[in-house]
Amino acid sequence: MSGLPLSAATKHLRVVLPDQLSPFAQRGSTEEVEEGRAFAPKFDADGLVTCVVTDAQSGDVLMVAHMNAQALQQTIATGEACYFSRSRQSLWRKGESSGHRQRVVEMRVDCDQDAVWIKVEQEGAGACHTGRRSCFYRAVPLGKAGAVMLEFRDAEKTFDPSAVYGKTK
Repeated sequence: MSGLPLSAATKHLRVVLPDQLSPFAQRGSTEEVEEGRAFAPKFDADGLVTCVVTDAQSGDVLMVAHMNAQALQQTIATGEACYFSRSRQSLWRKGESSGHRQRVVEMRVDCDQDAVWIKVEQEGAGACHTGRRSCFYRAVPLGKAGAVMLEFRDAEKTFDPSAVYGKTK
C-alpha cells in the first residue's frame, strides 16, 4: 500500500471495529456494487455515509444525518438509529438525551452504496433539535428573482427544546 494516497490505499479494505468482524463486504466492480446483494457501503473521505431519515407511516422526511461504520453497524444490529456527530466527533444514538428515539423499520442503500435511507417509527414529539417534528420546516421559493427568503411550512414546535435538552439550542 505504500506510495498510494490514503484514500486509494484503503478503498478496498474491510471495515473492522474493535473485537468485531465487519458485516460489510469489500467493494467489487461497479456491476457487483450496483446489481449484487453484498452490502459494501462506500464511506467518504471522512469515513461517513449520508443517511436520509423518513417517517415509516407518512413518508415525510424527518432529518438527514451521517453514519460512520460503527454507527451503521450499531443501527443494523439494534434496530435503533445511531449516527455520527460531525460537530462532536462522536457516536450518538437518536433520543439518548431527548427520549425521541427512532426505531428502524427498513433500511435501504442507494445504487452505488454511498447513502442509506432509513424508514423509522419516531418516538416522542419530534426529530429536530429545534423542537419540530422534522428538520425540514422551511421551503425555498422557486421562480422568484432577487433575494431568497425562506417560507415556513409545517413549522409549529411540538416540544420545548430547552426543557428536553436542558439548555438553549
